[in-house]
Amino acid sequence: MRLKELRKSKNISQLKLALDLNMNQNSISRYETGEHEADYKTLIALADYFNVSIDYLLERTDNPKVNK
Repeated sequence: MRLKELRKSKNISQLKLALDLNMNQNSISRYETGEHEADYKTLIALADYFNVSIDYLLERTDNPKVNK
């Protein structure tokens, strides 16, 4: 998942991201390391937060554009 790359490109700490999304910092860390996979609701929240598509977040495409 591109989560770490997106987070670092915006200069956002794991803690800030977790607080902004009402999540636990450990969860963010585990998603970034691949230790855990995000559920559907979390994927939507992360994609919306970074304004990218879920496919981009999951590295299924290199196009971050969201199709609405």
